Amino acid sequence: MSQKTINSIDSQEEVAIAEKIKEPSMFKVLMHNDDYTTMEFVIHVLEKFFSKNYDEAHAIMLKIHHEGLAICGIYTCEVAESKANKVNRYSKNKGYPLKCTFEPCQS
Repeated sequence: MSQKTINSIDSQEEVAIAEKIKEPSMFKVLMHNDDYTTMEFVIHVLEKFFSKNYDEAHAIMLKIHHEGLAICGIYTCEVAESKANKVNRYSKNKGYPLKCTFEPCQS
């Protein structure tokens, strides 16, 4: 086999592999407002589970408070589901009804 043939085969394989690789679907994690969870607790959760600094967490908390919900982060499906479940479980254990959900991002 000549070098040109080998290069052609390698190039075809690269194209085939590239066609098979697909970016994972992304999901947004949403936190919902309620009448009982304190603003301080929401900030704490955003810092703890979403690695937000205080200023970012405070801004997101205000958006949740004024608009009813806000995006906390965008992740693959498994990560988004895990984060939402952890927040819901943590909040319930701390005595708060804070609700966190996830949904697909629009393409």
